[in-house]
Amino acid sequence: MPEIEVAEQAGVGADGNPRPTEDYVAVLDNAVLLLDGATSPNPDLPPGGWYANLLVRRLTALLTASPDADLGTILEQAIAEVADEHGLTPGNAPSSTVAIVRWSEDRVDGLVLADSPIVAFGRSNPDVLADDRLVSLREKGKLRTGADVRSHRNADGGFWVAEADPAAAREAIRRSWPRESVTAMLLASDGVSIGVDEYGLFDWPEALEMALKYGTQSVLNAVRAAEKQDPDGERWPRAKRHDDQALVLLDFTDPETG
Repeated sequence: MPEIEVAEQAGVGADGNPRPTEDYVAVLDNAVLLLDGATSPNPDLPPGGWYANLLVRRLTALLTASPDADLGTILEQAIAEVADEHGLTPGNAPSSTVAIVRWSEDRVDGLVLADSPIVAFGRSNPDVLADDRLVSLREKGKLRTGADVRSHRNADGGFWVAEADPAAAREAIRRSWPRESVTAMLLASDGVSIGVDEYGLFDWPEALEMALKYGTQSVLNAVRAAEKQDPDGERWPRAKRHDDQALVLLDFTDPETG
């Protein structure tokens, strides 16, 4: 089993006030889950953190019961069960990203749905498993309003996220790596990956080096420090001054062999 270190830090709401984090991490015997509940555009809906908490619990139960089951099938079942139990309807429900890493003796599997990337490190360049459909739509100016987001969410040509439609699980981005080729992995919510993708504070190898040398919290702190220097979003326009942050480090290196 890899050594696992988790760092989490709450951000602020769209109104700028502190509120509990909507990022959730679960560590299982052979897997790690990271979910980032999306801020709901409709105040009448439950918050994304409420949904992410329910979904991570259901995923944990299903993966514990069937640790070798297909990850996409498990995610599809979890979305269906949460939606059924709480009467959620597609297009009018809270949502969440999903990132899952699972390992065995011979391979490591990864799954991402929406913008919580997984980065695998080995002897070659880092391999980023990312779902960039949401980012692509934003860059094209197609998500300017809440109505834009709703019309593109879980739709052909749009972006896919865990919500109330189990079919979204079939759109997840997946990859597998030989176990012996992986030395470390990072799972990040977008409150952390933004430091790489938009702020350009460091690249993924540098993020890994920081996490290994100074701890995962140091990566979160570097992103937060940069945001404090740009409190009004003039350099880096963003919906919230500080987003929730979650980062998981999996160190597969055998300390005896290096």
